[in-house]
Amino acid sequence: MVEAPLDDAVLRAIRRIFQRVAEHSRQLARDTGLTVPQILVLKAVATGEPTVGQVSALVHQSPATVSRIVDRLERGGLIARRRGSADRRQVRLTLTPEGVAQVATLPAPLQERFLARFHALPVDERHGLLGALEHVVALMDASDLDVPPVLSASDDSDPPAPRHRPDR
Repeated sequence: MVEAPLDDAVLRAIRRIFQRVAEHSRQLARDTGLTVPQILVLKAVATGEPTVGQVSALVHQSPATVSRIVDRLERGGLIARRRGSADRRQVRLTLTPEGVAQVATLPAPLQERFLARFHALPVDERHGLLGALEHVVALMDASDLDVPPVLSASDDSDPPAPRHRPDR
């Protein structure tokens, strides 16, 4: 079949993307004990004292998903919840001292490195790449999937974040 080499090349390219995302997610988990979504939430909390809703908007996840991630990070000793002083109904998120130490050593997620390289491309090339990727999504019957803009093989069903213990 004449199309076989082209077919194989396309499938291999798609597979390489899947594999790279999965490898990166596993490596981050091994190195940090955290999933990509947990890392993104920690980084969002490090920007100030946001609410779950504000973090949700920053990391493009639902408030329910962010709440579950925050629960795990809180159990791991990396995040604390505190009531607002002006409005006791409002709950603010803060990093614990262990959380601050963890954020200071976090590697950049794959998507940050990818986006830096993507932004270096000419605008017309970026639009062409987006068009090609959207076409692949349609060919894979995945257009109706609502997913956050996060390159990760993990989701919010991952195990709890372990408690970070600085080296002694």
